Amino acid sequence: MRMTRFRQPGRIKAAYPLLRPALLSAALLATNPVHAARPMITDDARIVDAKACQLESWIKRNPGSTEVWALPACNFTGNLELTLGGARSREDGRTQSTDVVLQGKTLFKPLDANGWGIGLAAGTVRHPHTGTHDGYAYVPASFSFRDDVVVVHVNLGWMREGETRRNRLTWGLGSEAQLAEHTWLIAETFGQNQGKPFHQLGLRHWLVPDRVQLDATYGNRIGGGNGERWFSIGLRLLSVPFLP
Repeated sequence: MRMTRFRQPGRIKAAYPLLRPALLSAALLATNPVHAARPMITDDARIVDAKACQLESWIKRNPGSTEVWALPACNFTGNLELTLGGARSREDGRTQSTDVVLQGKTLFKPLDANGWGIGLAAGTVRHPHTGTHDGYAYVPASFSFRDDVVVVHVNLGWMREGETRRNRLTWGLGSEAQLAEHTWLIAETFGQNQGKPFHQLGLRHWLVPDRVQLDATYGNRIGGGNGERWFSIGLRLLSVPFLP
């Protein structure tokens, strides 16, 4: 349930917790050397390596519109991942809106192989075209099985819609399963306390282990028709530690 990353069809990534008609994320997605990261909306209990940075970027195609996302994140202190990025959406070839995402994420217990981890993320998404912003917070918990061959993620959170001034309960349940040495299958469902939830299925592949990753997904609302489905393709880059 990463902040960062998801618009409802016709909208995040960035941000999952923000289930708006034009903007559902994020992160979630972002996300870090071997964790839930992009393309999952459900976030994990991991952050970018200390003194390192990452860039998650993707294109998401909805019926009648296209979103382009870029979410850079860095870990300056060792236990605080800061993300500042955004998205631009186009409909009928014209730019319709721009969203700006700012998020902080920390861990109370890092995720270990065959163990569990838990953290806290909070942030805001500004919508300059309407002069409004949404606030959100969520708790990501992760559980590792079979030496990280299977990892399950659970998110529970809250969001405040700036335009409607409504509070929402948000949730996510996702899994990662290793298919080959550098290839993973991801599956998840996520939503809020009102309306039918969404689901997403995809593949993630490391071109350069722990440094360059490609992914592709298909998603839709459960019970939804063609009008709410989406396809995405993404690129994730991870740096070595270099910050002072």
